[in-house]
Amino acid sequence: MMLLRLALTSLRSRLLTTSLTVASIALSVTLLVGIENVRAGVRDSFAGTIRGVDLIVGARGGTLQVLLSAVFGIGSPSGSVKLSTMERWKAHPAVKWVVPYSLGDSHRGFRVVGTTPEFYERYRFRKDGRIVFVSGRAAVADTEVVIGSDVAEKLGYAIGSPVVVVHGLRDIGTSSHEAHPFHVVGILGRTFTPIDRSVYVTLGGIEAMHQPEAGAEIAGSSMASAEGAGGRVSGGRGQGETAQPQTATKPSAAKRAKASAIIAANKSRAAAMAPPPGTPMVMPGAEPPPGTPLVMPGASPPPGTPLVMPGAEPPPSALPEVKAAAVAQKVAEQKATKPAERSSVAAEPAHDHGDDQITAFFVGTKNRFEALMLQREMNTDLEEPLTAVIPGVALGELWQNIGSAEVGLRVIAIFAVAIGLTGMLVALYSSLEARRREMAILRAVGAGPRMIISLLVLESGLLALLGCLIGVAAVYLGLFVAQGPIEQRFGLHLALHPLRSTEWTYLAVVMGAGLVIGFVPAWKAYRTSLVDGLSPRA
Repeated sequence: MMLLRLALTSLRSRLLTTSLTVASIALSVTLLVGIENVRAGVRDSFAGTIRGVDLIVGARGGTLQVLLSAVFGIGSPSGSVKLSTMERWKAHPAVKWVVPYSLGDSHRGFRVVGTTPEFYERYRFRKDGRIVFVSGRAAVADTEVVIGSDVAEKLGYAIGSPVVVVHGLRDIGTSSHEAHPFHVVGILGRTFTPIDRSVYVTLGGIEAMHQPEAGAEIAGSSMASAEGAGGRVSGGRGQGETAQPQTATKPSAAKRAKASAIIAANKSRAAAMAPPPGTPMVMPGAEPPPGTPLVMPGASPPPGTPLVMPGAEPPPSALPEVKAAAVAQKVAEQKATKPAERSSVAAEPAHDHGDDQITAFFVGTKNRFEALMLQREMNTDLEEPLTAVIPGVALGELWQNIGSAEVGLRVIAIFAVAIGLTGMLVALYSSLEARRREMAILRAVGAGPRMIISLLVLESGLLALLGCLIGVAAVYLGLFVAQGPIEQRFGLHLALHPLRSTEWTYLAVVMGAGLVIGFVPAWKAYRTSLVDGLSPRA
C-alpha cells in the first residue's frame, strides 16, 4: 500500500504530464475498441439482413448470384423458376411455407418486386425484426404498390401517390408501362435493409401491366406485316405477286387470324380497284389511249366501288369471306386463354413476366435441421435445375470476400495504440531526469533498487490502466449518444453490449505493454548511483 501511495503522489505531483499521457493512451484505446465495435456492428447488420428464411431457391447459378439478386437487388438473376416448380416444392413434407419473389422492373431507380402479402409476415431481419407498416396496408390488387421508407422519403410519396413502372433500372420513356399505372397503398417502416429501397407489387400486378403492352405490340406487328404485304400485292399486281407477312417471333393463333383478315381485305380492295379486263396497261408518265376516262389522283372512284380505309375491314356485303375470317379470329382469341403466350409474342426475351415464371422463392422449413437435406434435394432436382441457398452460410461466404477492409481498420487501430504507448514511454523517460533527486532521496531513506523499479513500473501500469478505463468509458458514452443518429443516417445498428473476448484481449495487451514500458525508466533509475542523484548539476 505504501508503494501505491507513493506512485499516486508522484503522479499527482506531475499532473500536467500525467494527464497528457493518460489522454494519449485513452484516445488510442477509444480508437481500438471503437473500431472493433463498428466492425462487429457492420458484420452483424450485414448478417442480419435476412432472418427467418431457411432457404432461398433460384435458377441454377452461383450461390452468391442468387443471394445478391434476391436479397440485395444487386445484379441480374441467373434465370427464372417455374411457378409450378414452387408449388411442387411447397407440397414437400419438410416445407412449412414458401413466398414467391419476382424481379425485373424499376421505378425511378428503385427495384420493383412482385410477391404476396405473406412476404411481410415471414421476412425477418437482425434478431427478430419484423416488417411493419407505418401507414396503409399490403398490396392485394393489380394496381396497388407498397413502398419502402427510402422510396417514400426521397420521392416524397404518400398513400395514393401514382407510380409508373419502367423496364430496366433507368427511366426510359419508350419502355414505361404507362398503360397500367399503380398507386401507393402502404409505406413500410425503416428496416435498414434493402427493403427500404424497394417497391412491392403483386404477382398479378406484374402480369397485368404487361398485358396491354403486349397486345399493342401484337397489333402493331400485325398491321405492319399486313401493310407491307398489301403494298407488295398492289404494287406488283401486274405480275400477280403475293407476299406473306414476316414476323420475328412465332405468331399466336389470334395474331395469325387477324393478320389473315387484314391481308384478305387488302387483296379484295386491290381487286376492286383493278381496271376491268382488256384495259391496256399504261406505263407511268405515258398518255392513255383515246377514250380512256381520266381520274385525277385523290378523285372518287367509279360508282359502286366500296370505300375502305387503309388497314380497315371492308363491308361484309362486299367481302363475305373476310367476315368469316373475322369470326374465326374471335374464336381463336377466346381459345387463347393464356395471357403469358400473348405477352411473349412481341415482348423481348429478357422482359418475360409471364405469370408462370418467378425469379426465386423463399422457403421456411418445419424443422431447421431439415434445411440441409432439403437443400440437397433441391440442388439435384431433375425436373428443373435449381440452386438452393442457406442465407446465413451465403452471407458468411460473402463477408469473407468483402470483409477484408476490417483488417485495415484493425491495423490502423493497432498503430494508434502503439503511438500512444510510445508517448507514454517518452513521458516517463523524460520525467525521470527531473525526478533524479527524488530517486536519490528514496534510496537514501532505505528504498532498495527493487523498490525503485517497482515504483516506476507501477506508475506506468497505472497510467495504462487509467487510459484503458477512460477509453472504454468514452466508447460506451459515444455509442449511447450517437447510436440513434448513426442508425438513422447510415443504417448501421451499433448495439450496447459487454466487452467481447477480442476487446478484453486488446485491453490486456495494452496493460501488458504499459507495464513493460515501465521497466525502461526503471532500469535507468537503477543504474543511477546515489551520489549522482544528490550532487547538484549546472
